Amino acid sequence: MKTPRHAFRLNLGFFLPQSIGYYHEFPFEFDEIELAEDFSLRHFDGTVTVSRTPQGLLAQGVFEGNLELECVRCLKPYDHRLHWEITELYIFDREKIAGEEEQLLLPENAQIDIEDFVREEALLDLPINPICKEDCEGLCQVCGADLNLGDCGHEELPEEEPDEDELDSPFAGLKDLL
Repeated sequence: MKTPRHAFRLNLGFFLPQSIGYYHEFPFEFDEIELAEDFSLRHFDGTVTVSRTPQGLLAQGVFEGNLELECVRCLKPYDHRLHWEITELYIFDREKIAGEEEQLLLPENAQIDIEDFVREEALLDLPINPICKEDCEGLCQVCGADLNLGDCGHEELPEEEPDEDELDSPFAGLKDLL
């Protein structure tokens, strides 16, 4: 299924005549959505709550989606559940906003697109070293067998003896901290 065009565009014109404190929820639910060319999420859902404030419109969102990652220990693909939030304030008054944050100015047509914010925050939620499960054993250093499936019979590799250059290094003491 293709990602709907402008899936995260919100028409907020009906907020302008409302009083401060008025809010409305916008639900999102997709079987699969492509947030970037190589970044697709499955079972995506979330909600954005937009509230009228004295300064503008406050958009707060909570999102979740599954992403297939590769475990750094056993190198097998697994589904990782991402969970992230966004908070953005869209200002009414052009004079109260700096030039770089022009995108946070509420446009005259009162339509905002939060797709960039959703994508950026989702990317920040990606783990640096994805691990399929807490007790993943990884691969054998000798034969490459998956140790989650059973013991391959190899012992762990012995630690290498440091050479003389490493012992003379002013950083040699730091190795003991590892």
